[in-house]
Amino acid sequence: MSRNAIQRVAVIGAGTMGLGIAQVAAQAGHSVQLYDVDPARTRAALAELAERLALRVARGRLAEDDRTALLARLVPAECLAELAEAELVIEAVVERLEVKQQLFRELEAICGEQTMFASNTSSISITAIGAALARPERLAGLHFFNPAPVMKLVEVISGLATAAPVRDTLLALARDWGKVAVHARSTPGFIVNRIARPYYGETLRALQEGVAEPGVLDALMRSAGGFPMGACELTDLIGQDVNFAVSTSVYRAFFDEPRYRPSLVQQALVDAGRLGRKSGQGFYRYQGGQPEVQELPSPAGRAPERVVVRGDWSGLKGVEALLARYPGTIEREGGAPALLIDGVCVEPTNGQSAALRHPGRAAMALDWAEDYERAQYLALGVSACCTPEQVAAVTGFFQALGKQVLLLSDHPGLLVLRTLATLVNEAAEACLHGVASPEDIDLAMRYGVNYPKGPVAWGAEIGYRRLLALLERLHALYGEDKYRPSLTLRHWAAREEAHD
Repeated sequence: MSRNAIQRVAVIGAGTMGLGIAQVAAQAGHSVQLYDVDPARTRAALAELAERLALRVARGRLAEDDRTALLARLVPAECLAELAEAELVIEAVVERLEVKQQLFRELEAICGEQTMFASNTSSISITAIGAALARPERLAGLHFFNPAPVMKLVEVISGLATAAPVRDTLLALARDWGKVAVHARSTPGFIVNRIARPYYGETLRALQEGVAEPGVLDALMRSAGGFPMGACELTDLIGQDVNFAVSTSVYRAFFDEPRYRPSLVQQALVDAGRLGRKSGQGFYRYQGGQPEVQELPSPAGRAPERVVVRGDWSGLKGVEALLARYPGTIEREGGAPALLIDGVCVEPTNGQSAALRHPGRAAMALDWAEDYERAQYLALGVSACCTPEQVAAVTGFFQALGKQVLLLSDHPGLLVLRTLATLVNEAAEACLHGVASPEDIDLAMRYGVNYPKGPVAWGAEIGYRRLLALLERLHALYGEDKYRPSLTLRHWAAREEAHD
């Protein structure tokens, strides 16, 4: 069946996601039936949608005629039997395998031979759901992101038996609905919920190792990393219990793969009932749903009169423009990139701690920034050999360049570059196992979780060799498979070297 043959769509489950999917389909011109085991919930959901659309009309964002037409295309169904004529049935019910299997068994007995079935599951194997069907080839995943009418991404998921025409029809249909549609094989977490794990995991690891407070880490990821939210504020928004459950589910589904190991820091929040915004406290406290203002530490600094700039910094965007502004004396030397300030060697982080890189010497590591000139905050990892006077001199240098300095403990790889390296590595591993194409991975992460860049493209920009070297050092330092580089990342790095 082609996408043009799909006129009638049925959505099962009148919760937030089900109603959102029904709205998307109706907006695209389909006749839509909405069914829930509780008919009162269906009526309430449609009434809620009518009010929401009326508000959009009042604000001038929707024409009244369009609102009337949309609502006319969306009707309640009293029983499953009424869905017999639908060409596509999408379920958005509770995340329990046996419930979904039983639902599709009933639908298979009701609907025609050409009807396609789709599950909006975010965590359950499409292959496992399809095992309950006599014809599992007509089932695929159609994973929307919340809120469905707003979020652009849809993951189309193929189970082991999903037919290629079903996959292709759903991809085309989602694009007709104005969505960015990507394809993935049915593996735990699909694309987004799998590849996003290191984003949370590295901040949680930094907290566990006492690198800095949540507000510092979040500010750094927003300012230097370019992410819309830091991991602490984002997990507070999602719900610490929800995010922890997803992390645990992915970890178990991959047979306790170390890359996905949940965090004891997050478990403690869940155990304490500090679930984030919804409970009034998580990493932050909330009043009226808004976080209390966090004052970031502002270390005192004194700008040194003379700074030695060693090596070529052109590979770090914006650094040379910053150096040109320095009011003191800049002296240039050859060699690997470093700043020599008051006896301190400041170098871009490479995955080692500053103390291990320069044993017994005053040293600091500078974390990655997407654009050093534009970033408000820059982070430094400070070795124990640095005196307070030396810390003040280095801090003062960056403050003279208009930057706010965040002082971290001497954490190998620091935060931004370490997080980016693990994200790129996870994307590479997904490519290695044929979960999705590099292009679809990048689209999924940009439109599913609003990353400023996809991890594959990001890796190419930063340099696969740089990231590989960082991961190899982390792997050696920690002795944990959590940081083992993907074979695909090694291939990308080798190809990059060959092209230089």
